[in-house]
Amino acid sequence: MEQQQHNRRWWILALLGLAQLMVVLDATIVNIALPSAQHALGFSDDARQWIVTGYALAFGSLLLLGGRLGDLFGRRRTLIAGLLGFALASAVGGAAQSFAVLVAARAAQGAFGALLAPAALSLLSTTFTDPRERGKAFGIYGAIAGGGGAIGLLLGGVLTEYLSWRWCLYVNLALAVPAALGALTLLAGGARAENPRIDWPGTAAASAGVFALVFGFSKAETRGWSDALTLGFLAGGVLLLAIFVAIERRAAHPLLPLRVVADRNRGGAYLAAGLVAIGMFGVFLFLTYYLQQTLGFSPVETGLAFLPMVGAIMLTATTSTAKLLPRLGPRPLIPAGMTLAAAGMVLLTGIGVGSTYAGDVLPGLLVMGLGIGLVMAPAMNTATAGVAAHDAGVASAMVNTAQQVGGSIGTALLSSIAASAATSFVNGGGAPQLAAVHSYTTAFWWTAAIFAASAVVTALLLRSGAPAEARAGAPVMAH
Repeated sequence: MEQQQHNRRWWILALLGLAQLMVVLDATIVNIALPSAQHALGFSDDARQWIVTGYALAFGSLLLLGGRLGDLFGRRRTLIAGLLGFALASAVGGAAQSFAVLVAARAAQGAFGALLAPAALSLLSTTFTDPRERGKAFGIYGAIAGGGGAIGLLLGGVLTEYLSWRWCLYVNLALAVPAALGALTLLAGGARAENPRIDWPGTAAASAGVFALVFGFSKAETRGWSDALTLGFLAGGVLLLAIFVAIERRAAHPLLPLRVVADRNRGGAYLAAGLVAIGMFGVFLFLTYYLQQTLGFSPVETGLAFLPMVGAIMLTATTSTAKLLPRLGPRPLIPAGMTLAAAGMVLLTGIGVGSTYAGDVLPGLLVMGLGIGLVMAPAMNTATAGVAAHDAGVASAMVNTAQQVGGSIGTALLSSIAASAATSFVNGGGAPQLAAVHSYTTAFWWTAAIFAASAVVTALLLRSGAPAEARAGAPVMAH
């Protein structure tokens, strides 16, 4: 069966790509549907953020547990359970007649997403062991991870405009059910751990810590950074994660063996995944506002406007991991990608009320996409390379956790920076429409600074030279 699975590896990549696309889509697809859902179910503006936050909280806080469950009980089982659960939660959310049911369904989507996302990435890691093929596979998977958010915006626009906001949830059934059937057919059963032990104290500390951080950042966005609730949750999150590290150092069966994150390249890759997410979420958020509110784009046109960026991501994601990573290692690629992303953001700071898409938005989007592709795929490959098979799930979960926390930081930090920039512009006598554009360009300058600082940090942290497994031509994963 193991050999059979290897022979079907490219079909397996298609199946895992579909699962990854669904998880990434759901972070953005609902954003465009929110006004229609709000009108249909009659909830307030304050309540609206819970449809986004409910998903992020459940997903982020349960990822490490989801990754470890895959390691202990078999990644095929975990993937199928995650896919079917995600489909069911999506069906309930699509049919929701009340706000409470919709939020509960979104939280359930997040929980099942936390089961399937690490399982998919670790299955990719254990299926592709030849360094050349692994580079190709991770390039395609990284392109889906980087471009899925933009595809979500387009799909959300099309479904909301031509069908109904409910289809932004129902569409997951068309992705999850075929993926689950594919997993049953293509994947080997996979052995369970002989005596599976779950580190419950570590699980509680990690889940509560990430939950508190993501919740704290979401509150910073709405209530401000000096609010007692915001500060309390952020401080509590940091404290709980410190307790988690202390527990893991002593645990006999740790949730996250510290050897997984102690490696310099792996640690640098996790950091890169989190840092690139900070900037990416900012771009999607403010550029969506700008295109719709300032340039008057429809939701569908806004989605289409992001497609060139997806193409640029795919170009560098696939070439960097297939051709460059095995020869050069991650150190020149990830900092170069961060520098390109910073340059793309600087180009976007030139937008104004009278700007055009082709002249002022597209160049920045293309450069930004080239940079993101150069960071995303090599970071995912490096983060899971050389990990023993029994740790592959939790190593993969760390990539997703870094992205989720990074996205939450980015949304909160950049939203509050933009809001204060707009307020001070209006107070200085500026027109409201000019104030909105000023707030976006301020956020873009900050994003450029974050990417530039990330280039320096990752250059210092990552090791020089090609990965040992690529030089030796040895399998990357222990089977």
